Amino acid sequence: MIKIYHNPRCRKSREGVTILQESGKEFEVVKYLENIPNEQELTNIIEMLGISPIQLVRKTEKIWKENYKGKVLTDSEIIKAMLKNPKLIERPIVINGNKATIGRPSGAILKII
Repeated sequence: MIKIYHNPRCRKSREGVTILQESGKEFEVVKYLENIPNEQELTNIIEMLGISPIQLVRKTEKIWKENYKGKVLTDSEIIKAMLKNPKLIERPIVINGNKATIGRPSGAILKII
């Protein structure tokens, strides 16, 4: 089943949900600010995306700028920072089987559904 990691307050994330609704395919919405993935789940998502953890970080967030910007962090420390502050996780993330994408631009979602 398709899964979208969603923040209802984010316009791009809402666009992602709309794309999935319009596709007619069944999908699951994970409000990741409320249901924070565990470390293994987040690590698996990063691997499926084929990116490094820092590429999943929203570096414009105040939390990042005030607490992490300019520091040399290991991948594990970056993942822990995202788990402690899930607002740092880029969104939306859509997973379909063993394929995943960040829905920015939202059209990227169409490529995996």
